Amino acid sequence: MRDPRSFLIGLFQSAIDAALPARVLSRQLPERPRGKTLVVGAGKAAAAMAAAVEAEWDGPLQGLVVTRYGHGAPTRAIEVVEAAHPVPDAAGSQAAARMLASVRGLSADDLVLCLISGGGSALLAAPAPGLTLDDKRAINKALLASGAGIAEMNCVRKHLSAVKGGRLAAAAAPARVVSLVISDVPGDDLSVIASGPTVPDPTTSAQALAILARYRIAAPERVLAHLQSPASETPKPGDPAFARVENRLIAAPMLSLRAAASAAQAAGVTPLILGDAIEGEAREVGKAFAGLALSCRAHSVPAAPPCVLLSGGETTVTVRGQGRGGRNAEFALGLALALDGAEGVYALAGDTDGIDGSEDNAGVFAAPDFLARVADARARLDANDAYGAFAAADGLVMTGPTLTNVNDFRAIYVGPV
Repeated sequence: MRDPRSFLIGLFQSAIDAALPARVLSRQLPERPRGKTLVVGAGKAAAAMAAAVEAEWDGPLQGLVVTRYGHGAPTRAIEVVEAAHPVPDAAGSQAAARMLASVRGLSADDLVLCLISGGGSALLAAPAPGLTLDDKRAINKALLASGAGIAEMNCVRKHLSAVKGGRLAAAAAPARVVSLVISDVPGDDLSVIASGPTVPDPTTSAQALAILARYRIAAPERVLAHLQSPASETPKPGDPAFARVENRLIAAPMLSLRAAASAAQAAGVTPLILGDAIEGEAREVGKAFAGLALSCRAHSVPAAPPCVLLSGGETTVTVRGQGRGGRNAEFALGLALALDGAEGVYALAGDTDGIDGSEDNAGVFAAPDFLARVADARARLDANDAYGAFAAADGLVMTGPTLTNVNDFRAIYVGPV
């Protein structure tokens, strides 16, 4: 292949395009209610989703959504607030409080249209009574650095929140609630995406406490006291508050992986989708995937070159060093070290929202000459400085905010021997 980098970036763009709100949202809109329509929402795609609703909705509406700084989109009737991610700030907290107040006092004739996408957990930061935003920020930072999985992090977040874990939907009763959801979590569990503000929560406060203990997170005493109190428990499946709530999944990682696979086939490259829910320590997953790529190259198993191994999901990084990271960059650095310069193997790993962790790149590209260009790659991995390694090798992939989010995208191209 003449230009593997352009090929892999094209597959990445195909995956992103398949999940754009303007493409997937219109056919999922509910019918117009007899009463008023209130639009609320949170996530990295929330503003783009709001704009798509306005373009298709037949009738009056109003509302408020919150998205990450830089991920806004122009709207007319729906207010867009930008706030911090992945660690919440006052803008997100104030928006969450306003949103919660706006859904209270509605009638059975009214409709709450809730637009949910990944990132909503941090953006929709309304502390439970007795807790502060600083409490939530401290716990959030510790969880992000601990290596905890997204489901574990969101279990804790739900039990420290006034809006997550189904509480937003409960506050909107007796209005009808329809949530349109773009998944960014392994397994597409609606109760985990943005911590499920309109979904009954099967997890418990006891589980949240156990997660804090498992990762040795020193929580403030008032946080521990809150989690030990019955008031911290979330609404559960079967609660009558959800009788008029419907959650619709409108985009998910597998849809995007299939779009990338179709693009690969059109280019004459055999695609193999390894899964849409890959989890684990990023560098170790990278090492495992290197083994698969080398098997393709040496034995044509599990696919014969030219082929591309596609996967999604969300790896984690246990932070021990002081470098700049991003879980996709760390995955790719672990992969490159394990490949050890193998000829004909190229890789791209990126986040479909356009931001790898908290950095300014969407992801990274690794070529066979990577280790020759970055002599201290192993030391950079030890320092969690994968961003620095790929910056030195001209391997950063920049897209800017994509205004959607179906989690991580990984593509490993194995060329003919």
